[in-house]
Amino acid sequence: MNIESIVATHWLSAVVNDVIILFKPALFNIYFALASIPLGFPLAIGLALMKNSRSRLWSSFAGGFIYAFRGSPLFIQLFMFYSIALAFNQTLWKPLGIDDFVLHPLFLGPFVLILNTSAYAAEIFYGAIRAVPKGQLEAARAVGMSRSQVFRSVTWPNMLRLAWPAYTNEVVFLFHATALVYFTLPVINEQKDLMNKAGELFEKDYNVFLHFSVAAGYFLLISILIFFLFGLVYKALNKHLQHLSDSTDGAGKMKFRPNYMR
Repeated sequence: MNIESIVATHWLSAVVNDVIILFKPALFNIYFALASIPLGFPLAIGLALMKNSRSRLWSSFAGGFIYAFRGSPLFIQLFMFYSIALAFNQTLWKPLGIDDFVLHPLFLGPFVLILNTSAYAAEIFYGAIRAVPKGQLEAARAVGMSRSQVFRSVTWPNMLRLAWPAYTNEVVFLFHATALVYFTLPVINEQKDLMNKAGELFEKDYNVFLHFSVAAGYFLLISILIFFLFGLVYKALNKHLQHLSDSTDGAGKMKFRPNYMR
């Protein structure tokens, strides 16, 4: 074997070894995202509806919440909530016997991520609500639909369809933001995420390109999976429009059918 083959074999072996080592840490990043999205989504919908409400109180509350979490860095939010939780440890959490739970990164991390993503997603959904065609709303009211019926039949499907591409990006950004959790909160035992573990491997051999490239590969691969899954949902939301587009395209095409017989 020549030296190039030896180097390539050694490099491939190192990459495979990193892929295996970083698999478990990647599960922590996936956990933070999966624990945040199901609760962040309905909270974002509620905040968007509150901001669009005619009530000044609800609208102001939602606007202030959204502004606070969109206007401050996630790193600071994680640090502040951990500091607040730590301040109540002796007086509240310990007497209740839930100090280990409240201060645990696997709880506090998703909690802060839920609040953060709900603020960003709420602004997306609010913009989509404002973009719902007024003609459809007026037509629904004209046929005697109630406010709840108008929301279910007109506002909700249009809002989802309009907001879904931007919300997909927000979910990917949320997954990327999970890398900040263990940079702020304490690492318990071997509960390290991709960036922490990659940093630990880097401290052993100072091979920054190898370890962080493999970590970036995990982020890229999971992001592609998110785009794919959310793309399927987007196609389902626009299924009726796809059929309409196909029929329109078919009607507008010129077809050459020579008449050989009279």
